[in-house]
Amino acid sequence: MDTTLVPSRRVSKAPVNMTSQERECLIMDATGQQSQGFPDKYAFTDFDAYLLKQGNHFRLYDKLGAHLTERDGVKGVLFAVWAPNATYVSVIGDFNSWNKKAAPLVPRRDGTGIWEGFIPFVGHGQAYKYALTTRQGWELEKADPVGFHSEIPPKSASIVWDLGHAWQDEKWMRTRGERNGLDKPFSVYEVHPGSWMRAPGDRALTYMEMADKLTAYVKDMGYTHVELMPVMAHPFQGSWGYQTVGYFAPASFFGAPQELMHLIDRLHQADIGVILDWVPSHFPNDGHGLWQFDGTALYEHEDMRKGFHPDWKSSIFNYGRVEVLSYLISSAMFWLDTYHADGLRVDGVASMLYLDYSRQEGEWIPNCYGGRENFEAIHFIKTLNQTVNAAHPDVQMVAEESTAWTKVSKPVADGGLGFGMKWNMGWMHDTLEYFSKDPIYRKHHHNQLTFGLLYAFTENFMLSLSHDEVVHGKGSLLRKMPGYDEEKFANLRLLFGYMFGQPGKKLHFMGGEIGQWDEWDYQKSVDWHLLQWAPHQGIQQWVRDLNATYRRETALHVDDFTHHGFEWIDCGDWQGSLLLFLRKTHDRYQDVAVMCNFTPVARNAYRVGVPWGGQWRELLNSDAKEYGGSGIGNAGMVHAEAVPAHGREFSLLVNLPPLGVIFLKRA
Repeated sequence: MDTTLVPSRRVSKAPVNMTSQERECLIMDATGQQSQGFPDKYAFTDFDAYLLKQGNHFRLYDKLGAHLTERDGVKGVLFAVWAPNATYVSVIGDFNSWNKKAAPLVPRRDGTGIWEGFIPFVGHGQAYKYALTTRQGWELEKADPVGFHSEIPPKSASIVWDLGHAWQDEKWMRTRGERNGLDKPFSVYEVHPGSWMRAPGDRALTYMEMADKLTAYVKDMGYTHVELMPVMAHPFQGSWGYQTVGYFAPASFFGAPQELMHLIDRLHQADIGVILDWVPSHFPNDGHGLWQFDGTALYEHEDMRKGFHPDWKSSIFNYGRVEVLSYLISSAMFWLDTYHADGLRVDGVASMLYLDYSRQEGEWIPNCYGGRENFEAIHFIKTLNQTVNAAHPDVQMVAEESTAWTKVSKPVADGGLGFGMKWNMGWMHDTLEYFSKDPIYRKHHHNQLTFGLLYAFTENFMLSLSHDEVVHGKGSLLRKMPGYDEEKFANLRLLFGYMFGQPGKKLHFMGGEIGQWDEWDYQKSVDWHLLQWAPHQGIQQWVRDLNATYRRETALHVDDFTHHGFEWIDCGDWQGSLLLFLRKTHDRYQDVAVMCNFTPVARNAYRVGVPWGGQWRELLNSDAKEYGGSGIGNAGMVHAEAVPAHGREFSLLVNLPPLGVIFLKRA
């Protein structure tokens, strides 16, 4: 089949009975004008060129890449790619025997650097790349930066793909603003798709298989959201998805684009939100990817002091280039628009904000004022969040940001970066370090638990116990806990209970909720076989009940980000290693008291001051026998007497279980 492009200023409508040998290729006029019969939907217009040059084209996926279309009655694909420094660009693929001369593209004459052309008779599912010749005379073969699907690695071609999907999540999409608000419960289950559960033969589940199994499990456990570690196309599974090469294509390891859509659709139908992990901070230097795309540092900085990441051995985006800014924001919008994602967790924000991130003196270039702030990246982040918030006010943007940068989760109009939430890395570090200590020493580290409340309301924090804490020799959460096995399980239940009592949204990485012994291995499944033993069943049931209580009790989530939602009862009993606090709402009768005992010694008949008299019901007790505990508790109810304690008029005499936490609410 002859798919040779024959450039022409205007192409008359070809007769229907024309043979393929006689048929001319139908292309965009190189002046930027639309040729006869060319559909407006995919045509790159003068207005598109204007937006791109301004750095304001945030839906480039509508115009760049490979689009199935029809011209003058001939079906084919319109290709468009940004390669301003190439001297020759053609499309090679299985439809033309990968012949670099068969399908040349034409550069636009508007200074955008876009090459484009329509190739007839190319269809859905066909593999392709761009063949480029650089100014130095090098010949490159590159995957499509805006490709919608790709071959399974180690193959690296893009695949022409129709992204049509019959979505069934209308109710969720219509009402998700009510579920994604900052005053709503967020209990996030972080999942690595390749290792959450393995299929027979020790292979990863497909998106379709996960749609059934993951949806049922998350629904049963009561999590409100799933966070998928990067599902964007990546060549090496050992990167866990964080070395992205396809910013508009899902990882083909697990299936086709519509299969990922089906997974998200199913989760939505079960009233479960989906957050996608997204990596705009760096990209790998694979030869078929973005690196040196047209023979120059196109997407990255040319100077290694700004363009190379020393930790990840990858390239850093040039955020000061308007086309790169449009490219990245278009990627974010693509996953929200096309895949119905309910939010993005933005990876590596700290590495973007600081020019000297992970660099020694002399290895970085200061900004124009001699400082370390990356003004170009800051502008990108603010523009990203403003664009997303304007188009999708019902989604959440979550920052993985590990420094003391101020107002990360505050609106841009108020001087912030515009994220909805920020991972609380300080809380995670301090809490896990505290819990790893033998209880006999915990009294000397009491401030590791209380310090976080000094800054807890400076940002909209998500408390995360993520994948980063259970890899590289750090051990699983259960392994971190001190003591004999029974004490380890009690400590883990206490950790989870303390976490759910604290202000801030919640995130669990898979495996922690069943008390997995081994740290995470991306090539192995979660150790589901552990659930044959009662202690692991107890941990799982405890998390299930925590989720249910957290969602049901408004005091535990409605005011997570204001001082109004939290009040200490007693934070000073460092010798007893006790923490007592209230989670509050505007309706005082909905307040919940949370009482934590971080020692293996039960505190029987311990007097705790509370705001009101009457009966207080025990909502949760981590030491209940059904969770694997010893059964020390309060028989479900405690009466508040008119006896002052902790500066309050009334008080309870409660039994605080060893290495335990109880939740109480006025009956």
